[in-house]
Amino acid sequence: MNDSPLAHPFAHPILIVDDDNFMRTIIEAGLKAAGYQVVVARNGHEALETFRSGYYPIVMTDWVMPEMDGLELCKAIRADDSGRYTYIILLTSQGSKNDLIAGLDAGADEYLVKPPHQQELLTRLKTGRRIIELESKLNDFARQVESLSLVDSLTGVFNKRYMEERIPSEIKRAYRYGRALSVIMISIDCLDRFVTAGGYLAGDNLLKGTAGCLTESVRKEIDWIARSAEDRFVVVLPETDAQGAMILAKRLRIRIASQVAGSQEQEHKVTASLGVAGFTPSGEKEGFSMQMFFAKAEECLQQALAEGGDAIKGVQIK
Repeated sequence: MNDSPLAHPFAHPILIVDDDNFMRTIIEAGLKAAGYQVVVARNGHEALETFRSGYYPIVMTDWVMPEMDGLELCKAIRADDSGRYTYIILLTSQGSKNDLIAGLDAGADEYLVKPPHQQELLTRLKTGRRIIELESKLNDFARQVESLSLVDSLTGVFNKRYMEERIPSEIKRAYRYGRALSVIMISIDCLDRFVTAGGYLAGDNLLKGTAGCLTESVRKEIDWIARSAEDRFVVVLPETDAQGAMILAKRLRIRIASQVAGSQEQEHKVTASLGVAGFTPSGEKEGFSMQMFFAKAEECLQQALAEGGDAIKGVQIK
């Protein structure tokens, strides 16, 4: 099996940092011959600027350099908050144990004495690539786990935790751009009746069907939906005022009621109550919070339920 870099190309360039032009040229030529992309910098400051302008998962840096040395560069890279790991190889003519400890303590992963042996350098790069790839897989897995923890497992829409985390940022965004924001609270009137008549599976099917109706009716990648309680959903509508939200609420009520639910022997009418609250930011509304926003929508929902359900009530928050 061919394990050369050319057989398994690395998608990202390696950043080489050295103030010695001759040494920098030798390392660059050797890596390019081995199939790597290379970007070079002449000192730590130039390297840090280059590092921050792109993605360089592997950095090879000299220790002794003017302006910013290799240890300072290591520390600056480790302080980066991009969330992506960088594999750092420190190149130096200093070979004492104390120097090794100082380099590793600054954040270096590997320590090679100059001039590095070509095959040893390529072997260390393979190790760095494996670590970068493993780190990437771990990050992908962590993102998947985080995503699953924010989604309601039954309906596939977002859950209450996601809603509570995101709504404050939606309010901040509304203030920043001076745009309206609305929410629609939806309560399924007949969920208990469906569960009593057909069991929990019937109730689950009704909830999944309702989530599907909502998802099909809102703007993709703009509006979003969360299940906030057993029989409740919240539709969040950025850049939509109360009037626009009321129009959508009427469509949602009709769409939910169009569901065919129950068994062939006994079908039940599906109804929902909806509470709508719209908010347009202004100087007089500074400090407006998620709790205040939801309290208004909840008040409207309770008015709709008090009328016997299958109703819509809304308010434009002034």
